[in-house]
Amino acid sequence: MDKVRVGFVGTGRISDLHAIEYRNHPHAEIVALCDRDPALAEARARAWGLEDPFITDDFRELAALDTVDLVEVLLPHHLHLEATLAGLAAGKAVSVQKPMCTSVADADRMIEAARDAPGPLRVFENFVFYPPVVKAKSLIDEGAIGEPLTIRIKSNPGRSDTAWEVPANTLAWRQDFDRIGGGPLVFDDGHHKFALAWYFMGQAEEVHAWISHTTAPDGFVFDAPAMVSFRFPGNRYGNLEIVYSPELDIVTEHYAQDDRVEITGTRGVIRINRGHGQLGSDVVPVQLFRDGVLTDYRDVETGWESSFVHSTRHCIEALRSGIQPQLSGRDGREILRFAFAAEESARTGAVVRL
Repeated sequence: MDKVRVGFVGTGRISDLHAIEYRNHPHAEIVALCDRDPALAEARARAWGLEDPFITDDFRELAALDTVDLVEVLLPHHLHLEATLAGLAAGKAVSVQKPMCTSVADADRMIEAARDAPGPLRVFENFVFYPPVVKAKSLIDEGAIGEPLTIRIKSNPGRSDTAWEVPANTLAWRQDFDRIGGGPLVFDDGHHKFALAWYFMGQAEEVHAWISHTTAPDGFVFDAPAMVSFRFPGNRYGNLEIVYSPELDIVTEHYAQDDRVEITGTRGVIRINRGHGQLGSDVVPVQLFRDGVLTDYRDVETGWESSFVHSTRHCIEALRSGIQPQLSGRDGREILRFAFAAEESARTGAVVRL
């Protein structure tokens, strides 16, 4: 296809980041918006400068439009299945926000539907397209640290005077287990972290987790502190540490959170020093320590929004070329199993094998 015509199903807070590259790419266009609150969709259309988009509160009506090639599903997790199946049944490509659904059985239904549909299914994931992550992966693939042995991921929510405003209803559904499928940090945001572990090390074989809960001053309950440990084939290991620090000030334009990654190999160590936000004013995005020398990589695009831009750009170009965009439905399913294993381990106190 020469131009990818996109219909958004869901126009909440996160849709602003998803829209950036669709608005700017010469071979993409947002042509339709769907939200249970059409006034919110209309407000987004004005803010994004769209010219007369189709607006509806029925995602099936949007999926049926001949003018839509790609359905972008940005709904609470428990609604992903129904909207994705509707898009695939209408013959459209579908990009569904992570995590793809709230059960492995539903993931299997989505994958099966995509197998029989003309349009591909893509599970949206932006962290593996974040430029510092891509730079670190290219260095590792070039042999910069030898064979990767371990990965450490640190996720640190805090407070921020510069963070964007998150609507109350968005916070509310992320506290509802039936709608979110797991904890807001370990399961929901954790998908990004498990995707990073998968991206650098492959799929884990075993997972062991401890998850506590902390109530923020505004009443939001974080599933933190939490520690998730995992073992990969070949006696390689990793962990995800999540800590909510209520008095930690974070510089950010988005969520009050920062992420850091360290990958250790047989020859060296790579550090990715920022994610959602940043700690400090002079943060080096990527650092490599090898042969007694620390090398800083400063000429790397940062800003969390860049991960959305590059992920969307990849999707547009993949659809125009007729290839499967990342993540495939099967990839998304593997990462979903990773997240569920952490929840199960914390609940049972046992190691979960994948």
